[in-house]
Formats: sequence, structure tokens, C-alpha cells
Amino acid sequence: MAAAAVRTGSPVIPTPRRAGDDAPGTGTPGGGIPGSAAVGYQRVLHQLVRRELRMLAELSAWAPADEAPRTAVLTRHADLIGRVLLHHHAAERAAVWPALLRTVPVEHRSEVRAAFDDWTARCAPLDARLRDVATAARQWTVAATTQARDSFAVSCRTLADAVDAQTAEEERVLLPLLAAHLRPAQWEAIAHAARCRLTGAEQLLVLGLALEDACAADRARLLDGLTPATRTAWRLRGQRHYRAAVVRLRGAPPAP
Repeated sequence: MAAAAVRTGSPVIPTPRRAGDDAPGTGTPGGGIPGSAAVGYQRVLHQLVRRELRMLAELSAWAPADEAPRTAVLTRHADLIGRVLLHHHAAERAAVWPALLRTVPVEHRSEVRAAFDDWTARCAPLDARLRDVATAARQWTVAATTQARDSFAVSCRTLADAVDAQTAEEERVLLPLLAAHLRPAQWEAIAHAARCRLTGAEQLLVLGLALEDACAADRARLLDGLTPATRTAWRLRGQRHYRAAVVRLRGAPPAP
């Protein structure tokens, strides 16, 4: 998930909404957190997952309980967002926070280690709740009952609440340390090594979802990371695929 400024007037690419870190007087992206590719990626990914989980909870609560095609659209999207979040946690656990710990000055290492331990304790229950969502999705698919649908919606909402709390704490404590101490070359190496196992179509959909609510600075950084091949795929078919997927899921196109 990365790219280079796409020069097009196509309305298919979502226009960045005004974010808090674009507001006058904040000085730097992230409400005072210095801008960096690593911080921008974390913020965009968190925003994407929070938004999509909350939306899944709302959409599924009103979905027909026994309409298999609609159930499939919602549960497949939940599976995609779950895989993205699990991969994100795995990359942070294996690469991002250890790299930060190696980089920070000695006097800050105990602070980072404590923050890492707290992050680990907070993320373990999230991963368990992701499994709860997957179980509820399978039960709804098989049972096609109102009770199963409601269980899926509640699981999505419970996970969304937990992700809101965990990412807020991560952005308060860890992202300033990441911005201050992780070198750009280190982040570039991590980003290239930590590839999520998604299909080409899934990657393009996630790219569109990531761009949708990104502020101008994060959107530019995201686009600047695309390989030429991904940039071409996004221009030729990714935008259409993303828009169609959003319409199927939400019943309306992305915000212009």
C-alpha cells in the first residue's frame, strides 16, 4: 500500500477530506506529530480499519438476514479488513517496534520498551476479537438467521470500539517516538519486506480505501510509494474496481 502522485482529474479517485492534521495551527501532521512516511502509513491504516469496521457494523445491522449474496459481500469485506489488521500487527511486532528500539538513544529505550509491552498487551485481545468476527461471519453464512446476523454486527462493533481505543493510545505514545527516531531508510526497508498476502484486486481495493479519507499530506506520501506497475494498475483498472466494490458494499459510490 503505497504510490506516486496520480495526475488525473478523474472523480473516481476520492477527494481527501479535511483532516484534523490539515487544520490551521497544528503545525505538523498528526496533531503535532512530525510528518514522516512511517507515521503517515500508520495513521492511514488505522483510519481505514476504524472506518471500515464501524461501517460493517452499521451495514450488517440493517442487512437482510437470509439474503446470501448480501451476506457474502459483508463477510468477505470483514475478512479482508481482518487480514489487513492482522498483517499490520505482525509487521509492527516483528519489524517496526524492534527497529525503533534499536534506533532510539539509550536513555529512551526503557520508555520504548514499556510502550511496546503495553502495545503487545492491548493488541493480543484485538487479534482474539478478529477471530470472533470470523466465527460470527461463518455462522451467519450458514444459519442465515436474524440472531446470527446480529451477532456478526455486534462482533464488528465490539472490535471497532477496541480498535478505536488501541490505535488512539498507539498514536498518542508510539507514533511521536517513531517520527522522532526511526530513519527513513529503516522504514523503507520495513515497508518493502512486510508485504501483505493479498490478491492484486484486494491490494487495489485497499489502496482505494486508504486514499479515501487520507489528508493531503498522507495521501501524497501514500501515492509516492507506488511502484510503476501498481500505479499503472491503479490507473487502468484499480479505480474502477475500487468504486464498484464500494458501491456493492455501501450502496453508494465513494465521497467525491
